Amino acid sequence: MTDRPRLDGLVPQALAPRTRKIVLEDYCVAADIGFHDFEIGTPQNLLITVEVWLEEAFFPVTDDAADAWDYDSLRSDVGALVAGARYNLQETLARAIYDLVAARQGVTGLRVSTRKPDIYPDCKGVGVELSSF
Repeated sequence: MTDRPRLDGLVPQALAPRTRKIVLEDYCVAADIGFHDFEIGTPQNLLITVEVWLEEAFFPVTDDAADAWDYDSLRSDVGALVAGARYNLQETLARAIYDLVAARQGVTGLRVSTRKPDIYPDCKGVGVELSSF
């Protein structure tokens, strides 16, 4: 283990963290989404970003993996949700992801966005966003 300097008490209170956030950014999944006839049954690339603000008690202060928020679980739960159903609208899928994450312990704020990157050649993507703020 690397010896790290102890800085307890040296960081001014004005610089203490006020928020704690983890991010799953641009998770690319194949989703059966869309209401147009040509979209139904034809999976499309969908980029999903989930930003989760956490209570201090749920953000690790040690370097122990057991104390960390489980990114693997977040990613696999979102992937299973997308794979487990067909959605006509990005809005309803984003809401389902939002509800799934918002129900977890320690969440104080949340932002979920979805984006289809392959719809228009002159746009990086089209999508929706939900947030608690």
